[in-house]
Amino acid sequence: MRQVRFAGAGGPEVVTVETADVPRPGPGQVLVEVVAAGVNRPDCLQRAGNYPPPPGATDVPGLEIAGRVVALGEGVTSPKIGDEICALVISGGYAEYCIAEAPLCLPVPKPLSLLEAAGLPENYYTVYDNVFTRGGLKAGETILIHGGSSGIGSTAIQLAHHAGARVIATAGSKDKCDFCLSLGADVAINYRDTDFVAEVKALTDGKGVEEILDMVGGPYVARNLQALAVEGRLVQIAFLQPSEVTIDLMPVMLKRLTFTGSTLRARPVPLKKAIADALMRDVWPLLDAGKVKPFIHATFPLERAREAHALMESSAHLGKIMLETGR
Repeated sequence: MRQVRFAGAGGPEVVTVETADVPRPGPGQVLVEVVAAGVNRPDCLQRAGNYPPPPGATDVPGLEIAGRVVALGEGVTSPKIGDEICALVISGGYAEYCIAEAPLCLPVPKPLSLLEAAGLPENYYTVYDNVFTRGGLKAGETILIHGGSSGIGSTAIQLAHHAGARVIATAGSKDKCDFCLSLGADVAINYRDTDFVAEVKALTDGKGVEEILDMVGGPYVARNLQALAVEGRLVQIAFLQPSEVTIDLMPVMLKRLTFTGSTLRARPVPLKKAIADALMRDVWPLLDAGKVKPFIHATFPLERAREAHALMESSAHLGKIMLETGR
C-alpha cells in the first residue's frame, strides 16, 4: 500500500510517500480500506517534531479516516466486513489501509459521502467533548469561538447554534467572517481590525460570555479571561501561539472562572468510546437530517499531501482539508 511519512522534522518539504506492507488488525481492531483522510493541525505539529504519536503507534500521520472495513481482529462483531464507516485513529490515516479501534468506528451519516465523513471524527469528537462535556454549554448561553472558519471552528459554530446557544465567532477576514455567519454564528468579529474583548463586552452589555473555545493561546489567554462572564468557562484545545504565558489570575478568583482544556489522541479507548456513544446519541441524528455537516475546502490525492500541509499552515482555508487515496 501507499502511505505518507515524514523524512525527519521540518516543514511541508519533509512530507514523502512510500510503499509499505498492509497492517493487520489486532484484538478489538478492524482494518479499513481508506477512501479519504482529514488533514488537521496536529498532523503539522507531528511533522514539525512537536506532537509524536503515543508509544507503540505507527508514525504515519492522520487522525481521522473514512472507508470500508476489510478485515476484523479477534473479538470484533461490529462493524462488519463491507461496512462503510468513519473512525477516529491515533495515527496511520494517511495511507490506503489503516487500523482502527472497533468501538471508535461510526456509521457514515446518510447524506454524506465517504470523503465528507472522513472530515467528521477529529473535529466532532473534539468539539463535543470540549464545548459540551467539559465546557458545559447550555441553551441560552453565549459562546465565543475563536478560529471560527477552521474545521474545529465551523463544527463548533454549527453544534453550538443547534444547541440553542448564542454564537460569537472570530476570524481574520471578511470572507471568513461571512462563512461563520453562514454556519449559524450570530456575530462574526474580524480580529484583525476589532478588539474582540471590547466587542464582546458591547454585545453582552458588559457581562461577557459564558464560554470560550480557544485554540490560539499566547496573549489570547489573558484577553479571554477578561471576556468571560461571572462563572464563565475557558476551554483550551490548542496553541497556535505560545503555551507559556504570564497572566494575572485575579479574574479567575473574582469571577469564579473555570479554565480547562484537553487533548484527545492519547486517551484510552474506553474514554474515547464514551464520546463516540454521546455523538451517536446527540449529534449523528443532526448529521443524518442534514442539519449540520463538514465543509470541505480542498481535496488532494495522497501524493500531494505536501501541498495539503502547506495550505493548512497558510490558514487560507474555510473548513476542512482532505486527502483521497483513490480507493
